[in-house]
Amino acid sequence: MSKLETGLKPVTARAATPSAAKPAYRPEVQGLRALAVLMVVTYHIWFGRVSGGVDVFLLISAFLLTLSFIRKVEGGRPLALGRYWLHQFKRLLPPVIVVLVGTLTATALFVPQSRWTEILSQSWASLLYFQNWLLAAQSVDYYAADHSTASPLQHFWSLSIQGQVFILWPLLLAASALLAKIVRVRFRRMVLIVFGSVFALSLGFSILETYTNQAHAYFDTRTRLWEFALGSLLALALPYLKLPRGLRIAAGWLGLATMLSVGFLLDVQGQFPGYVALMPLLAASFVIIAGQTGSRIGADRLLSWKPLMRLGDMSYALYLWHWPVLVIYLIWRDRQEVGPVGGTAIIAVSLVLAYLTTKLVERPLRSSAWVNRNSARAALVIGLCIAVAAAPIAGWQYGLKTQAEKQAAAAMRDNPGARSLLAGFEDLSSPDAQPVPALSALDQEWGVLEGDCSEFEAAPGDPVLAGNCMMTEPSPQPEKTILVIGDSHAEQWLGALEPLANEHNYRLVSLLLGGCQFGALTEGRGEDCNSFNEAAVDYALELKPDAVVTVATAAHPVEPSDPPVAGLPEAAEMLRQGGVPVIGVRDNPRYAFNMLQCAEANGAGSDDCNTAVDQKLSDPAAVASLFDSMPGLELIDMTDLICPDGTCMPVVGNVYVYLDGNHLTTTYTASMTDEFDRRFHAAVPW
Repeated sequence: MSKLETGLKPVTARAATPSAAKPAYRPEVQGLRALAVLMVVTYHIWFGRVSGGVDVFLLISAFLLTLSFIRKVEGGRPLALGRYWLHQFKRLLPPVIVVLVGTLTATALFVPQSRWTEILSQSWASLLYFQNWLLAAQSVDYYAADHSTASPLQHFWSLSIQGQVFILWPLLLAASALLAKIVRVRFRRMVLIVFGSVFALSLGFSILETYTNQAHAYFDTRTRLWEFALGSLLALALPYLKLPRGLRIAAGWLGLATMLSVGFLLDVQGQFPGYVALMPLLAASFVIIAGQTGSRIGADRLLSWKPLMRLGDMSYALYLWHWPVLVIYLIWRDRQEVGPVGGTAIIAVSLVLAYLTTKLVERPLRSSAWVNRNSARAALVIGLCIAVAAAPIAGWQYGLKTQAEKQAAAAMRDNPGARSLLAGFEDLSSPDAQPVPALSALDQEWGVLEGDCSEFEAAPGDPVLAGNCMMTEPSPQPEKTILVIGDSHAEQWLGALEPLANEHNYRLVSLLLGGCQFGALTEGRGEDCNSFNEAAVDYALELKPDAVVTVATAAHPVEPSDPPVAGLPEAAEMLRQGGVPVIGVRDNPRYAFNMLQCAEANGAGSDDCNTAVDQKLSDPAAVASLFDSMPGLELIDMTDLICPDGTCMPVVGNVYVYLDGNHLTTTYTASMTDEFDRRFHAAVPW
């Protein structure tokens, strides 16, 4: 990124010995930063791979920050942490605000409304530097080939980590200075101990978490601290690394060639940010160690090239702009990737926006005597920046919330959903009523029971289930207990099961694990899923619920097929022998495209998204006959209400049927409650 990221003067380093007082200008580091941002941009736009360029940014930022603080401590100057932080974020935030406001404007113009809520939430996360933790909690697939489904603000994860480190690192350096005085050791030795420990602990944790949960590890600050620590250790070691000129020339080119080729040489899928990330970082370190060779054939000659230096000046703004331009272009054009021409245009637009942001925002603030006069004015700039972004975000969210509340208030009359298919239905809806759920409220369309099972006397004791168990209990003395087991396709039926349970005074307990269909042990499932299902069967046999409800079939998104869930007949037999009946709900049709977005793009009343049910599911008679042969497993088939008259459509009774390409909205499953209730009680043996 640009030199603005560190709050420092142009890229500098201490001279060859630790005692040198004057910093030396390091143009090759500025050029290195320019190449790193070009790696990120080109790999994102054309190759859909991780380049390692962001990791180089992290190393360089810590390298420069550490050099600055070492000079302060060894020069006897106060660290003035508060002033440093104000100075730092006063420089970082203004370009961020420009990009956020620009992205929100483009979102309103080009992005489907169904995605607005996600982008607004991520706007707060980007503004307040916790975007990486939000993405980690969502386990976002950073390597997904289809960038059109990504958030245009997803790239703020690295800036969030940097912002967190820009607060943490000065504290660690200040603590090192204090400890050095207390134990009477040299400051550099204490810095080596502190950051060497951070490096070792963070790298070990990064390797472990990358192996066990890579999607979370990629965005976890803790797995990235070692990359910053390596930059700090490099700053400590640099004055002592006096290589012959020939070796420095070789190191520069070796480092540069390795850094540029990481994305092609390594299959980083599932391996970053573990030990594999050492490769681009050590490569960049070689370039920094090589420094200014003074040779016509040195890599530093290329890195000191003026056009590259100018690009380095606006690398921060280029990184900020390239991703939202790419994602919004893909959404606007309804594409998954760009070709050579489109990619070139995206880079050109990003460069223009980066140039304007640097020239009109970054540089004026950097050189403004009024802004830089004191800390109070820096704080004022930060406050104004936050206000400029917060006002439209909060106002937009409030407007969407008000709209959703108005729709919900009139939903019983205007949005009957599946109730419109029942005999005797009288349509009283307003002709201009909009479908529900509101596209801004889709994040509420997952079935979630309010109570935690820890409050239940028969709560599962197995830790595999503890975090996945929820319940609702209409009264202290429920008539019966229903246990729901499965994945998100079982979860969606809570929309019908919860009102059913409330109506009949049933206790409703859910054991849900995303991506884990309920069934006996099978080789096709992951170890976590098999362990979960085994524990769920044991718990059901211990709890003895009046019925277990799960999803019985698994629909294919392309082929007209929904065979029984693997292992379900065996699991149902185990429960039958334990006296527990199993009710299996037939799976809904699934699609290779997003049904809700199809309706949003073509209109709720359009036929463009409709398909015949016999093109999506198996023959219903064959499915019914198959389940009739399975003792202890009763099938409920709601397909006629999902695909009325044999046609599957995204909107029924002015309610969106689908949340995406394969999940039903709980608003729609709730509209099926009356008929689901009737069929459920016809299926249970009591």
